[in-house]
Amino acid sequence: MDGKMFVRIGAIVFIAVAVTATAVEMTRHEDAPIYRRVDRSSDEAADPLRAELTRCAGIGEAGPRDPSCLSAWAENRRRFLAPGSRPAERLPDPPQSPHPTATIPAPVVPLQPEEVR
Repeated sequence: MDGKMFVRIGAIVFIAVAVTATAVEMTRHEDAPIYRRVDRSSDEAADPLRAELTRCAGIGEAGPRDPSCLSAWAENRRRFLAPGSRPAERLPDPPQSPHPTATIPAPVVPLQPEEVR
């Protein structure tokens, strides 16, 4: 067998694999995506600010011109940036170690009279 024959056989095998893969992909049935309905009515009833923010997000470019959206965004910023809203301030202090870490104080060297001015 010469080199041309190997190239021809390789090309035929490649085409056969490509046709088989295409046939398998075309006959495969795609499963319908599973959608889960999210019920936000209970969340919105509990927090009217969330309902207003959802409405403002849905009105698109009119949101920045709507006074109620501007006030809702200001209230949301106030809540987000308020003291106590950061996780570090809401978490309890870590328990103290039973053995405090030993620190060696730095030696105090008195200043010489010519150094004091």
